[in-house]
Amino acid sequence: MRGAALAKVTALLTALALVAACGPVPVAQAEQECLASARLARAPGGAVWAGVNSEGQTSGGIELTITSDFLTGRDPSEVFNSCVMRRAGQFPSRPLALQPGWTG
Repeated sequence: MRGAALAKVTALLTALALVAACGPVPVAQAEQECLASARLARAPGGAVWAGVNSEGQTSGGIELTITSDFLTGRDPSEVFNSCVMRRAGQFPSRPLALQPGWTG
């Protein structure tokens, strides 16, 4: 019986930790995280890489990210505002155009 009770308490604590992790984040953190969404609404993103190992073998790749926000022509400011609201439960502290790191 003791093992079953301990298992239930452990499961409950794990569930509470998972729910807490899904809660709102501070506005400043949400703003930082949502800049990427706004950038991808303005233009596709991606990366290209190439390399050679010590045996002379080559490798490389291309990664391209195109969001539905970009394809539908959604305003990056609107994407940013809704992202911050979704993550923090509050409006951004300043508009997208005044966010540090935004070049739009």
